[in-house]
Amino acid sequence: MSPKPRSPPPPPAPAPPPPQRRPGRLGGARDTNRRERTKGLSEAALRLFLERGLDGVTIDDITQASEVAKGTFYRYFEDKAALVDALLEPVRRELLDGLEACGRALSEAREVEAMFDAYRAMSAVIASALLQHPGVVRLYLQECRGPSVGARVKVVELARLVSQHAVSITEKAHTHGLLRPIRPAVSGLAVVGAVERLLLAVLSEEPIGNPLELPDALTTLVLDGLRLPPSAARRKMDGKPGRP
Repeated sequence: MSPKPRSPPPPPAPAPPPPQRRPGRLGGARDTNRRERTKGLSEAALRLFLERGLDGVTIDDITQASEVAKGTFYRYFEDKAALVDALLEPVRRELLDGLEACGRALSEAREVEAMFDAYRAMSAVIASALLQHPGVVRLYLQECRGPSVGARVKVVELARLVSQHAVSITEKAHTHGLLRPIRPAVSGLAVVGAVERLLLAVLSEEPIGNPLELPDALTTLVLDGLRLPPSAARRKMDGKPGRP
């Protein structure tokens, strides 16, 4: 008895259709509703994160605080980490843009005053982020030294980017002999630590004076300590050896 012929393999399953965009024109009622729901979830989550820390807040806590169903949360955010990422986005964009602009300015700086101007501009960006997004900045300061797991991954990632930019900026300032010969990794990270401590003091309402005066004060304090003395800087510019 001859064997039965084998049946052909089944055809591959069709690819799933691309996700459809939610209905509603930009600025329409549905779009407005989405924005309001997203804002409500984000504000409730930020308030809870600041009170309990990222690890102490669940999605159930967030939906209960914002008075929406749990399914509503997943319409707008994949998980808690995605919500944290969305909270960080405006601050991350401002900070990284400011750090990159400072780096470009320092690449062209040939005089001490140009270096001061570059650092002042960066300090102003940090001050602007603090004034516009105080809660998010506080969340960043609160969580950036924790382990890079779960919802904290994006916070720690931003902290690493800030540190990398700070070291890169310091290396550019060293290129033209404007700073003392201290390792950029040491001086750059020291500046990051000082800035973060001052920001926390402002947010904690410690008696440190007018916050609007901090950018200039910090720039002067840091650069007066790091820059070469004028006589040594002149020798560097003339190509003569200088002492640290």
